[in-house]
Amino acid sequence: MDAEIYKIYAIKYAHHHRMARENFIDGDIHDGPMPIDYFVWVVVGGGRTVVVDTGFDRAMATKRGRHIVRPVEEGLARIGVDPLRVEDVVLTHLHYDHAGNHDLFPNARFHVQEREMAFCTGRCMCHPEIRHPFAAEDVKAMVDRLFEDRVRFRETTDTLCPGITLHRVGGHSDGLQIVRVRTARGWVVLASDAAHFFANIGRRLAYPIVYNLGDMFEGYRTIRRLAESEDHIVPGHDPQVLAIYPPAADDVAGWIARVDLPPTASPTT
Repeated sequence: MDAEIYKIYAIKYAHHHRMARENFIDGDIHDGPMPIDYFVWVVVGGGRTVVVDTGFDRAMATKRGRHIVRPVEEGLARIGVDPLRVEDVVLTHLHYDHAGNHDLFPNARFHVQEREMAFCTGRCMCHPEIRHPFAAEDVKAMVDRLFEDRVRFRETTDTLCPGITLHRVGGHSDGLQIVRVRTARGWVVLASDAAHFFANIGRRLAYPIVYNLGDMFEGYRTIRRLAESEDHIVPGHDPQVLAIYPPAADDVAGWIARVDLPPTASPTT
């Protein structure tokens, strides 16, 4: 059976200004402004809608000093996605910026690596430096969903459905998984936080929030192996995504991009 062909929407919901030296271990010799954008992704095709990550809400933005540009639900509505009808949500990992908005998808199953759930409820959370990117309320919400039979634990390499595969890479968080999607132009990899920026892979620069540095660098290899080409790798937080990929419509430029379509330019790394 041939794999389904999907469209992929990258929806920006928040923004944070920072300098390049804050984004890489040992800083960056090209220091200067290097802001970070926050995205959720929606995969649509074959009568199926899969949401990848759920972002955070205004309360968490205030707590963490981030700026909500447009709430996640507004971006979903713009592309015609009703959260009440979403049946499958993939959480790449459980950091606060990927696993919030707890009540947004009340009827969905949540697909997560068992290793990530064990990580964020285990002994490593005794260390403030490791638990800082997690929000206790997000972890509690996942436990509640588990007892509601709404969590599906995925294997290290797994198939969500025809044309969508999940791959645990770790590194940034122990159970971090990436998502590979079959599109009309080939296999696209939603790297999420396995590569925050194009520069992480292009220049082999490690992001400073990391649990296992070896896994992070091996993850770069895995991303390259799974993607059709370098142009098929979509990083998790790079503002350039919205600049080099076509907008989903003329009125959503700078907000919602179609990353299943070819980029119109090469990123700067």
